[in-house]
Amino acid sequence: MNRLRALLRDTAGVTIIEFAIVAPVLLTLIFGVLDLGHGLYMQSVLQGAVQDAGRDAGLESGRTAQATIDESVRTSVQAVMPFIPDEDIDIKRSNYVTFSDIGVPEDYDDTNNNDLYDITECFTDQNGNGQWDDDIGADGLGGADDVVYYEVTVGYDRLFPLWSMIGLQQRATAQATTVMRNQPFGEQAARKTVRICP
Repeated sequence: MNRLRALLRDTAGVTIIEFAIVAPVLLTLIFGVLDLGHGLYMQSVLQGAVQDAGRDAGLESGRTAQATIDESVRTSVQAVMPFIPDEDIDIKRSNYVTFSDIGVPEDYDDTNNNDLYDITECFTDQNGNGQWDDDIGADGLGGADDVVYYEVTVGYDRLFPLWSMIGLQQRATAQATTVMRNQPFGEQAARKTVRICP
């Protein structure tokens, strides 16, 4: 009986038990905050690189300039994130006549009034690719006075395996965009629109 009373009064090792209860929650919180900070850092670095590339894109045009700007983005991103290979950096460019054209779908005849384009309906091909698109932007940097929507997506692995332990993806992406107008070094090219009926 005395031994049982002595055991009940013994407080040696209580801290270890309390730590065992608190540690998983504390470590999850610390790792989560560090991983969130890493994600914000990746987003910030990528946004800066894309803004810089967007300024370059506004001053240059053509295939050579496009390759140069793409390489500039890759170099800027990999300078601060050398662990990201080229294949994890996806660059997409679209050009428009005006800022208000961004995200606008090509015109079509809504013959059945369902507010959706159906493959049997006629449409106006405004970007010259021969198919209806939900965005009239043409690929590439465009020409003089065109508006360029520049989007870069970077895939990377999270710092800690925390997310896979709770059933989420270990792989994360950061995305940055910028919109710039090319310099008016010449006349803005007129875009040919073609009416297509299937």
